[in-house]
Amino acid sequence: MKLVSSHLPPRRATWFSFLTLSGLWLLTFLGPQPASARPADTLRVTPALEELFVDPTCYSVLEDPSGQLTLAEVREPARARQFQAGNLLPTTTMEHPGSAYWLRLVVRAEGQLSQHWYLEMFDSHLNSVEFFPADGAAPTYTGSAFPLSTRKFPYKNFLFRLPLQPNQTQTYYLRLNSSSKTTFLSRLRTEQPLAVHFQTEYGLLGAFYGVLLIMVVYNLCLYLFIGEQTYLRYVLYVLSCSLVFLSEDGLGFQYLWPDYPALNELIVAGSPILLLLTFSYYARQFLDMPLRLPHFDQWVRGVVLLSVGGLIIDAVWLHSGWGFWFYLLPYGLMYYAAVRVWQRGQRPARYFLLAHALVAISVGFLILRKLGISTFTSTATVYSMNVAFVIEVVVLSYALGEKIKAIKDATIRAQDKLVKQLRKKHQVQEQLVEQLHHNQTLKDQLNTELEGLVAQRTEELRRQSDTIAAQNRELVQANGLLALQSAAIEKLNTELQQDLQEVKTARVLSKEVDFGEFSQIYPDKDSCLAYLANLKWAEGYHCRKCGHEKYCDGREPHSRRCTKCRYVESATAYTLLQKCKFSIIKAFYAVFLIYTHKGNYSSQELSRVLDLRQGTCWSFSQKVLEAMRRRRHAPDFDENEGWTHVLLDATTTEAEETVAEESAAQA
Repeated sequence: MKLVSSHLPPRRATWFSFLTLSGLWLLTFLGPQPASARPADTLRVTPALEELFVDPTCYSVLEDPSGQLTLAEVREPARARQFQAGNLLPTTTMEHPGSAYWLRLVVRAEGQLSQHWYLEMFDSHLNSVEFFPADGAAPTYTGSAFPLSTRKFPYKNFLFRLPLQPNQTQTYYLRLNSSSKTTFLSRLRTEQPLAVHFQTEYGLLGAFYGVLLIMVVYNLCLYLFIGEQTYLRYVLYVLSCSLVFLSEDGLGFQYLWPDYPALNELIVAGSPILLLLTFSYYARQFLDMPLRLPHFDQWVRGVVLLSVGGLIIDAVWLHSGWGFWFYLLPYGLMYYAAVRVWQRGQRPARYFLLAHALVAISVGFLILRKLGISTFTSTATVYSMNVAFVIEVVVLSYALGEKIKAIKDATIRAQDKLVKQLRKKHQVQEQLVEQLHHNQTLKDQLNTELEGLVAQRTEELRRQSDTIAAQNRELVQANGLLALQSAAIEKLNTELQQDLQEVKTARVLSKEVDFGEFSQIYPDKDSCLAYLANLKWAEGYHCRKCGHEKYCDGREPHSRRCTKCRYVESATAYTLLQKCKFSIIKAFYAVFLIYTHKGNYSSQELSRVLDLRQGTCWSFSQKVLEAMRRRRHAPDFDENEGWTHVLLDATTTEAEETVAEESAAQA
């Protein structure tokens, strides 16, 4: 007799069936082959035994493709010899959906039994189940195609009482029919373990669905208060997942639609399709795929729609049983998209990857159970998918909150920057308006004076012609005043242009410009060298060889030659840009980007912005990061200082010079 250790049954998960078939294929080629045929075992129960797992090897199986055989015909000697031992069948024993399968189970009661025994069939999706007791009592006709009232026990799985007699061997027959592939896994239990199992199982399932309900209500309230559409998409995704679990574990048929078996079949077939739609609908919005991966997002939408169409065709017309392959590609594409988005800097995407990694682990336990490998089988692993999904729901809800918070913080920062810019612009405008108002006042005053003078001179001209010369001199003086006013206005315009240039330079220091605007501040190599030379010798020139303080211009632009020892030092010597192999303007911009992002600027993005090789950008980034680290540990470091202080880092250059001088001395 073959006894199997106690463990709970696996639930059928349609959209993970392709993993199961892959495992079966590996088991076929890598696993051990059955030794030889032997008859099905006789199950022996004793008063000390409380439950017993029944695997397919404990049954004798007869397939009836026509579905017309009766119990009397099955018991005939010719038919009885056609029963096949369960150990010759694969793990998924109902290989031909639509055929009727007769199971023969032989049970012997050893001694006087103190409790009643029950047979529980694990798969709640069997379309038709007929149980024939050994004592000749009326058979039980039930199944998922019949209302729940046809079952003697209103339980989500199929439960039948075995009227065992002491010290007798009894044979029970079951006739099964299913529209999909399934197994014959079942369990024999007495009353007390069955009651304990009911309490534990329904308590855990109640907690599971309670958590889902809480998350639905919580995120629905957030959607109603905030109006963020991602919360509504998340609620639809959780509801579709709940519908899938309700249809798979049988609780939906037991409590929600017990009198509508056709509706149950429709939900079983359609809920995974709905889950695929809501998951893609939510995941695309959560990962910002239309913005971050626009071309890839179009492919994902197309693949999802084609997969949904294929699933509907297979469920309605083909009934091939291979529709689960349509789930593989869209889920794989969205998981790949999450990796891409995470690599591009969206931090909440890591929660998305973590949550679905936990689901993948629970699917691994499901595959092992379907392959008949019970090494890791326990209550924890059987219900790991429920636990993984609860964790996934909670983690994704937290990730959604983190994403909304990040968007809000970014919006607040952008608004603060915009307010500062507007404030500066407003100040400049006020100054300009004030100056224009002052100019208009001067102009009005001058016009008033001119009008008085003209009237006075006109009256005098009528009386004295000799006053014309004096009036002409006064007009010349007035024109001089106008010239002075015009010169003052031009000076103010020049100052305004300088202020605008200073504002643009300030924007560089406030991390808000692209390479085009940056190039306007440092338009060419000469301006960069001039700025670097002024920054380098801001405290005066000192020759590095002799310490002399007087110099003249060197041959290279902005280089300086000592007038005493004639040592020439370029503007880039003993700075971060010494021996730089690419444009100094790009080097300036690279240092600016890395410093303003506090070192969190990838070499891939730097390569894209500067149009340089990634290896060159990575080497230069490491050099800048090391300079920033040394600058932070400098005694005179100020957290509010600008990025240009990093340009004067000469530690690496001095070390290279020292090595060169030592090598020259040894030579």
